[in-house]
Amino acid sequence: MVESTPLVTDAAASKAGLDIHDILKILPHRYPFLLIDRVLELKRKERIVAIKNVTINEPFFNGHFPGLPIMPGVLIVEAIAQAGGALLLTEVEDRTDKVMVFTGIERAKFRRPVSPGDQLRIEVEVMGWRAVPRMIAVRMHGDAFVEGKRVAEATVSCQLIDSSRGRGDGADGSGAAEE
Repeated sequence: MVESTPLVTDAAASKAGLDIHDILKILPHRYPFLLIDRVLELKRKERIVAIKNVTINEPFFNGHFPGLPIMPGVLIVEAIAQAGGALLLTEVEDRTDKVMVFTGIERAKFRRPVSPGDQLRIEVEVMGWRAVPRMIAVRMHGDAFVEGKRVAEATVSCQLIDSSRGRGDGADGSGAAEE
């Protein structure tokens, strides 16, 4: 029998945080859609603080907006969700077989523009956590800050579900059940 070791321990997460290599082991997102660069704090099932370094090299700045680059608000909400997802996925041993999906976005507010050179500090707190067989549902509130000033906030809900859900009965995604 193979023993499974938690990816993040309470002491390690609260002391050292997570670097990009750790994040890549937890989240399925990749460039250009990975929107957190570092985790500064992680308190299991309660809170996470992450950083997104915003650079002019971000692909969305080509069209949003030429001559006045502003990070799209929906991507700030996505960064909040990814930080929350990192918190959620550290609790799951078989995360490679899971996918996190949005189930709601509430009270999203955008207060200031985020521009190249800004460092986005994302603080996410768990408001509710429910686990049932084959599914975890979480509701979280996130605030995003630049230089100590709130630039955005949102309450997001998500579910962690089996990645095979909705693909039919077959393991290969064909819908054909294996015998």
